[in-house]
Formats: sequence, structure tokens, C-alpha cells
Amino acid sequence: MTAEPSPTHVAPAPVRPPLDLLIAAPRGFCAGVDRAIIIVERAIEKYGAPVYVRHEIVHNKYVVDSLKAKGAIFVEKLSEVPDGVPVVFSAHGVPKAVPAKAEVRGLNYIDATCPLVSKVHRQAERQVQNGRHILFIGHRGHPEVIGTFGQVPEGSMTLVETVEDAEALDIPIAPENLAYLTQTTLSVDDTAAIIAVLERRLPGIIAPRGEDICYATSNRQAAVKAMAKQCDAMLVIGAPNSSNSLRLVECAEREGTKAMLIQRGPEIDLGWLDGVRTLGITAGASAPEVLVRELVDTLAQHFTVQEQEVEAAKEIIAFKLPRGLEEDA
Repeated sequence: MTAEPSPTHVAPAPVRPPLDLLIAAPRGFCAGVDRAIIIVERAIEKYGAPVYVRHEIVHNKYVVDSLKAKGAIFVEKLSEVPDGVPVVFSAHGVPKAVPAKAEVRGLNYIDATCPLVSKVHRQAERQVQNGRHILFIGHRGHPEVIGTFGQVPEGSMTLVETVEDAEALDIPIAPENLAYLTQTTLSVDDTAAIIAVLERRLPGIIAPRGEDICYATSNRQAAVKAMAKQCDAMLVIGAPNSSNSLRLVECAEREGTKAMLIQRGPEIDLGWLDGVRTLGITAGASAPEVLVRELVDTLAQHFTVQEQEVEAAKEIIAFKLPRGLEEDA
């Protein structure tokens, strides 16, 4: 008799715990970031590689590495740019001295400063022209702050980083000769608290025309607030030097939800997700959607995931490209 074949033992598939994903909308690229990246890509197409970029075009390693692969070279100083090649200035803006030096050298430069940052630059110039001293709310050392201070003569602005700074201010200038402006990527709540102190202590201080914190920063923070209390934890995709991404982490934590900043999905510490059944996901304004999908795919390898988008606002803003880099140029 022919022996019956022994049954093949098949190990049971590991049971993956369920994980509900709430994904914030809006998230990721804003119009200013999108414009800046397109500027670098179009410059490479028009002039050929290499095209130099002063400072990271936006604060995101994935984006920077992608542009490097296409022919962009990133430098921190204009002196590192050789003669005869194009140079792009980052979305964060630069002091006036930078394009002035480029012109002296005869460099072909393209300014990718976000139009909303440029708006703050123009306000700073107007206030100083009108004889006012500016109290600038922002983070010391951030490229946007450096660029804005560089729009006006030295000594025309004073940096205010915290409520404590605002309380301690001792500037011998009449309030009506003072104005305040803000960095575009700040915490909405922190900035409101600082402004409240300035307006209490300096009645008559001149406010900016409209909100300086950009729509994308405000919308992404509002989306986090709308969903944080529904989540056991939140992940924010963004770079550690991205101001708006760091503010999203803080925003979630203020709602009582633990939160973490990560740059890529594979970086996630699964132990950090112990006990998490509902996870919120968002991305800073310089993080592309491909990184959101990468994170979801990574989580799907370890959990049975269900996705739901939580929409707090719609964004339809787009900015024009510089002359000569338009689609039909």
C-alpha cells in the first residue's frame, strides 16, 4: 500500500492588532513650498544641471535629496556658488544683502521666497519707513527670522520669542511708534498670547495688516486640534528643523494627546504605539504626500489599519512662478 502523505503543517498567520488611522486634512505641502520646489525643477530644466540653491529650499530631507538627484546643489553661503551658474534663494527668504551680492557678482539668481513671507518683508520696510521700531515675534536663528531682519537697517527690529520676553520688554519708544510682525510658521496660540501681552503693555502699538501666520500653518494646526482628542496618539511627518512641523507636535500635546515627530515611516518605534488603537497622522507644510503614504504602508505591515480623513479646511491657494519659469515660457 502507498503511504498516505503526511499533512503539511502550516503555521497560523500572526494576528495583527487593529489600528484606526485618522489622517488630517489639510496636511503636507502648502502653496509656497510647492512653488519653491517647482522653481528649482524648472530652473534645472531651463538652465541644465547644476543649479545651486542657497540653504535647503524647504526643510525636508526627502525633498532636498530628490532635488539633488535631479541636479540641484545646496549650499549655505553665496560664496560657495561658482560664477556662471544659476542660484535659487530658499522659500524662507534671505536678507537684502544676499541678492545685492549676487548682483555684484553678476550671478543669475531666482528668488523662491514664499509670497506670504515676502508680504511680511514689505510690511517691515513700510513700518521702518514710517519711523516705527518693530517687535518681531519669532524663533531666534530661523532662516525666516534672519531674512526678515535683513530687510531693514540694523537696530530697527527687536526679537520677541516668548510671553516672558514680551513682559520683560523695556524699549524707550512711545507705543504709537512701535509695530509688531510675526514669523509665518508659529504656534497660533503662543503668538496670540504674546500679542495679548504686547497690546496690554503697549496700547497703541501698530498691528500688521492681516494675519502674518500663514494660512497653511493655521489650517494644519486647526486640523490637529479637531482630531487630537479622538486619538490615543499622533504622528507628525516633518523635519526636526521645520518650525511648522514642530508646532503641530506641540499642538497635539496641548490637547492632551501624546505626539511624535518622524521624518519617514520606517523610523516609527512600534513600542511607542503600545496601547494605541486610534492614531492621528498629519504632515508639516514641507512634507510631501508620498511620505504620508509610506507611513501608512509601514503601519499596515504591523497592524490591520482602517483610514479616515478628518477635514478641517479646504485649500485652493496657488502662487505664480517667477517670470521665465512659467509652463509655457
